[in-house]
Amino acid sequence: MRQLITLLTLATITLISCDQSSKSESAATGKVVYDVVFRENIAGSYEKEMTGKVGSESNFNYNYTYNDRGRGPKISEQITLNEKGFIKELTIDGHNYRNASVSERFSSNGTTAEWSNIMGTGSGSFDGSSLYFRHTGSPAIFEILAQQLQKSKNGSISLYPEGNIELVQSFPFELSNGLKTDLLMIRGLDLDPIYIWMNEDDMICKITKNLHVIRQDLAELRPEMKKIQSEVEDKNLAEQADELSHEVNKLAIRGVNVFQKNGNILRNQDVIVEGQRIQSIQPSSNVSIDDDALQISGQGKTLMPGLFDMHTHNGKFRGILHLAGGVTSVRDLANNKQLKGLAEQFNTNELLGPRIVTFCGIIDGPGKYANQRNVVNNLEEGIEEIIDYNRLGYEQIKLYSSIKPEWVQDMTAKAHELGMRVSGHIPAYMTATQAINQGYNEIQHINMLFLNFLSDTIDTRTPLRFTMPAQHGADLDLQSEEYLTFVELLRTNDILVDPTAAIFENMLLAEKGEPSPTYKAIVERFPLMGQRGFYAGGLSKDDQKRKRYRASFDKMLAVIADLYNKGVDIVPGTDGLPGFLYHRELELYVSAGIPAPEVLKLATIKSAEITGVEDNFGSIEIGKQADLILVDGDPTTDISDIRRVEWTLKEGNLYYAKELYNSVGIRHFK
Repeated sequence: MRQLITLLTLATITLISCDQSSKSESAATGKVVYDVVFRENIAGSYEKEMTGKVGSESNFNYNYTYNDRGRGPKISEQITLNEKGFIKELTIDGHNYRNASVSERFSSNGTTAEWSNIMGTGSGSFDGSSLYFRHTGSPAIFEILAQQLQKSKNGSISLYPEGNIELVQSFPFELSNGLKTDLLMIRGLDLDPIYIWMNEDDMICKITKNLHVIRQDLAELRPEMKKIQSEVEDKNLAEQADELSHEVNKLAIRGVNVFQKNGNILRNQDVIVEGQRIQSIQPSSNVSIDDDALQISGQGKTLMPGLFDMHTHNGKFRGILHLAGGVTSVRDLANNKQLKGLAEQFNTNELLGPRIVTFCGIIDGPGKYANQRNVVNNLEEGIEEIIDYNRLGYEQIKLYSSIKPEWVQDMTAKAHELGMRVSGHIPAYMTATQAINQGYNEIQHINMLFLNFLSDTIDTRTPLRFTMPAQHGADLDLQSEEYLTFVELLRTNDILVDPTAAIFENMLLAEKGEPSPTYKAIVERFPLMGQRGFYAGGLSKDDQKRKRYRASFDKMLAVIADLYNKGVDIVPGTDGLPGFLYHRELELYVSAGIPAPEVLKLATIKSAEITGVEDNFGSIEIGKQADLILVDGDPTTDISDIRRVEWTLKEGNLYYAKELYNSVGIRHFK
């Protein structure tokens, strides 16, 4: 019987090189240590240790922690595996990524099981042949999952109390040191496939985007494994793009209601598209359409321009969610310097994703809270980075929280000299007013505006940038001279504000164990790990904080509406889950008091104008590019109808939302 114990016993030696006599110290002592690598820097550790064996049952301890700019989990976990290798008992304690406490329990006796987690307590019959999948914990669960899938006869296992996981494929590789491995591709847990590197029964590495867990004695092989996995991922994504794209040369949308750039609806129209351009918009009639045109009924539906998400961080995996949600154009507000290559893959449909209309290069200063994407140690290096981003064709620079305040004026001056905009977080120990006076063109995140009225002594590199506005934002007086003077500064300097309100709704209002109000409308549509993430809660809070945080979030919405009414440009962006979080952002603007048609203008023509692409995108007009979405309903009267996207047309390819969602394990809205 293949067990997790394999790696930990003295009798079994894990291969770490071609020389099989070379034994790792960790294997010999029964304790295995992994590095946790975040954005290519060691950020923490993961330890596992066998603590005993009673008959056919095995006991293990796990400790897991990493740090991301003052955030990150710290987990202690104990697991007992039954004779089948499934979890019999589990105990998890610690705190999650946002420092909210974690306490989870599971126990079984062979016929029944009981559990306690953030969603409450429960019990049921249990025969020990399915896997209880914890909510927040260490990577241990993935090793156990991989072991069970490897020995499953049909390549799948059942989760407890419900769910099913599938081993899509196991790719055998021999690494450069001679180590024989299998890269498992697993579906059913999350939106993207999960990849786990195994050597026989032992997990040696797990690579998930920027977060990697690698056994310490194999750390030098991580870049090689990352490269191999990336190639496997790319092949899978390319096949997905080919399968889900429907090339269309001629398209007729009959009897549809057309959203116009003034916010009105032109009802019952026939819209003809040919060769990626809008050829005609005319009252619906019985006039015949070319036989070779694809005809789609638009009765009772709204045809809209593709939406603009003005705050994204793009990678190869989640572009499909942008398209499914009707988002065809985005600004990328901090990424690596290879972003142009990804944009070309999106544009040529090699990978599914939106059009990137703004490229923004990030620069941060030194220190333990640095963003890690692109850190400079002095002003001279910062100036060189601005020049390099300009050389690469980036239009904008984003300064981050660890930038030294005394660098800001010179850095913004160099960017402006090169014709680039400057935006970002407000660096620690500065205020938004100071940043604007030193050259900022826009500000990311509504909390950065609230910090302007607190103090320039707050270390906003830390989570204080969240907790201080959460605690004190409710006190902001929108009639005070200080506030009105600041708003006038924003308006007269044409400062763009990118609020990302939805992420603060989740942060300030979400309660552990309850569906977040930010995601409540979509919880049941998601696979297991996605659903559980929506119950994780936001900032830790007691009853007193809960009341304050609600009042502070309400004040954030009031400020967004006030800025809009006073002529300050605001743009909808997410900085999070594509598509779904964007829909929520628009809903929040309407709940703040901005009329739905005006919000939809912000999402389309206004964003197109701000990014300089309004000649081709942002509105439905004859001659413009056919960048379109069909919405089942009328979002000008009910903004939540924007969630009901039936299809998206981009660059001559039609994408059916239901197909896109189903491909990543999400149920369609119907």
